[in-house]
Amino acid sequence: MGSQAERYKSGVMPYAQMGYWDADYVPKDTDVIALFRISPQDGVDPIEAAAAVAGESSTATWTVVWTDRLTACEAYRAKAYRVDPVPGAPGQYFSYIAYDLDLFEDGSIANLTASIIGNVFGFKPLKALRLEDMRIPVAYLKTFQGPPTGIVVERERLDKFGRPLLGATTKPKLGLSSKNYGRVVYEALKGGLDFVKDDENINSQAFMHWRDRFLYCMEAVNKAAAATGEVKGHYLNVTAATMEDMYERAEFAKELGSAIVMIDLVIGYTAIQSMGKWARRNDMILHLHRAGHGTYTRQKTHGVSFRVIAKWMRMAGVDHIHAGTIVGKLEGDPNVIKGIYSICRDTYTKQNLEQGVFFDQDWAGLRKLMPVASGGIHAGQMHQLLTYLGEDVVLQFGGGTIGHPQGIQAGATANRVALEVMVKARNEGKDIWNEGPQILAEAAKWCSPLRAALDTWKDVTFNYTSTDTADFVPTATAS
Repeated sequence: MGSQAERYKSGVMPYAQMGYWDADYVPKDTDVIALFRISPQDGVDPIEAAAAVAGESSTATWTVVWTDRLTACEAYRAKAYRVDPVPGAPGQYFSYIAYDLDLFEDGSIANLTASIIGNVFGFKPLKALRLEDMRIPVAYLKTFQGPPTGIVVERERLDKFGRPLLGATTKPKLGLSSKNYGRVVYEALKGGLDFVKDDENINSQAFMHWRDRFLYCMEAVNKAAAATGEVKGHYLNVTAATMEDMYERAEFAKELGSAIVMIDLVIGYTAIQSMGKWARRNDMILHLHRAGHGTYTRQKTHGVSFRVIAKWMRMAGVDHIHAGTIVGKLEGDPNVIKGIYSICRDTYTKQNLEQGVFFDQDWAGLRKLMPVASGGIHAGQMHQLLTYLGEDVVLQFGGGTIGHPQGIQAGATANRVALEVMVKARNEGKDIWNEGPQILAEAAKWCSPLRAALDTWKDVTFNYTSTDTADFVPTATAS
């Protein structure tokens, strides 16, 4: 770096020379580590680009400032310490950057993200920038609440074990009156689902005020529970214009006896953490719909990977998060989705480059986050869903329930029977991946709703190339 006089001479100097690049740096256990995919402009050195990202996401500005010397600047500078070419992607580089823990406010996703993604994504020397993964140190994790309920306690409250939970989103998501909306909820729950949910954009519109919807939905939940002898629930969306409105709606849901409320990702990190704290105080399961995420998670070269969003949301304190289906209508590469599910459910997530997971992550006792699979799935895919996603997951069949030719209750029954027979077959040691279609066909002989579902959707697939895929694939080697 040269002498102090040279370092603090007025004017502009490369970020790497200012101390934001250190190839010999060994990250501390307490460092926050971010992995960025950087695409430098033509003629920009990748190491200088990495140093610029480190600088602009920590203490640097475009020119030398002597006031650095009034701080512990050597500690507070983020340090890019490793730059690797992205396999098979000329002009792209993985940059590893370490941040001292003191740079971040305890327990604040808003403050963490204001540094890591706050200003640097518009930096002109970069064509594109993507935050691929983060390593959150145990010391920082311990300042976050985490999920208010967690998978273990949720299953105890619902008295449902050994299988995925079943849900559906009410359709059409907009336009129904409160009374008709409640009828859909009752039919789906009565037919065998555990949950029904509001969709992301149903709040309090002219055709259905939120209070009316809550009343009719909870009437449906209570009637279905009485009829079936099972615990039932409906995700009441409390998303609103202000925190005061959201707290009012959540309190009313609690008064009505709801076990779960819902929020949307678009309310923002501070509001999400606030609702997480409310949910823990009030013994409420908190469902998060990831509305809006595709605007910045889907493209491979620019934005934020959803695996990072999943980490932030587990820290922020939600119990459910939509995390991909693999076989449905929404974006989802199998390996990438498996990595996201690991982040949600592991107590210790191991590095797995094939699944896009770049770091070991000790979750420090933070409760587990229940992933939710929704979007274009149906009963005929049950063997695939169970194999890919396991049993700690909510499988939500919206159109696959409400679009059933024999009605909503029959659609729910088809999904419940398909799930039960597939779990039974798995527990008996059968190869459900290969035998799954035959298992479903045998069950359809005695379950007409399942037979109708298979006949209706048997040829429906969403086989499109994923835009977000892992960069590392296993390579066969000679033995």
